[in-house]
Amino acid sequence: MERREFIALLCGTVVGRPLAARAEQHAMPMAGYLSTRSLDDSAYIVAAFRKGLNETGYSEGRDVMIEWRFAEGHYDRLPALAADLVRRQLNILVATGGTGSAVAAKPLLPATMPMVFAMGGDPVKLNIVPDLARPHGNVTGITFLVNALTAKQLQLLQELAPKAKVLGFLVNPNDPNLSSQLDQAREAVNALGHKLVIANATMERDIESAFVMLSQERVEALFVQVDPFFTDRRGEIAALAARYSLPAIYALREFADAGGLMSYGTSITDANRQLGVYAGQVLKGKKPADLPVIQSTKFELVLNLKTAKALGLNIPDKLLALADEVIE
Repeated sequence: MERREFIALLCGTVVGRPLAARAEQHAMPMAGYLSTRSLDDSAYIVAAFRKGLNETGYSEGRDVMIEWRFAEGHYDRLPALAADLVRRQLNILVATGGTGSAVAAKPLLPATMPMVFAMGGDPVKLNIVPDLARPHGNVTGITFLVNALTAKQLQLLQELAPKAKVLGFLVNPNDPNLSSQLDQAREAVNALGHKLVIANATMERDIESAFVMLSQERVEALFVQVDPFFTDRRGEIAALAARYSLPAIYALREFADAGGLMSYGTSITDANRQLGVYAGQVLKGKKPADLPVIQSTKFELVLNLKTAKALGLNIPDKLLALADEVIE
């Protein structure tokens, strides 16, 4: 199925009819799906989630109905979208597409409504669950290592740009996980005796301004925070990094696919497949309190040779051998 057909199908068959009419007609369990990302940018994530559901015997429209809500990278929309879903007396709420979804939904969640999440932030530090092994209550999910990978990403970036001493970090101050990511970035950069320059962007017009500032500060290489706002605009960010001749590393492979130099991080596809499996298990009657929070540990390194050539960079053979995929 083509991507446009997938989006049309998702919009038309899932969102088109009133909830009450569908529930009455099908008499199925009802799931709510809340994502910080946009609908158009979530096709592969939704497909992975559906695959996980299918592994537990659930197929949308046959065994479960799903209400879809997408914030399009705007954190301020999440509370209203979460409240709308909670009012619908769901059998389960799924929060993904960024840490903000679970953070917005948790305070609104009735004690009788289970929630499963996928996030890059620390769910204990963010008060989503009290403990990973024993989540208690009505919430569990998948967490993928974002903050802990910063030092490894810096090491990989130094392999490609060993002379870079001034490093930039493009961040979204609205992301509830920012504090932890900043701490990790500062610690990793300070350990090398390098300088870290923070560039903020919360709206689309801020992104180019951020690159202008990074250029003025003579930044020589770049990290980009894991954030749905940036992921939805990855093509623009990769193009700006190329325009300003900045070697950059990203945590999600989508950036490398969009022309970014290099990505290293958790497989978001696999994490959201696991999320679908957990959602199916809860729909079958398992209590979230009995399902430990899974720490997703499937990582992938993706290199874009075309971008490296345009930047005048030679990728060491050692790095090529480590890569899970090389884009030529």
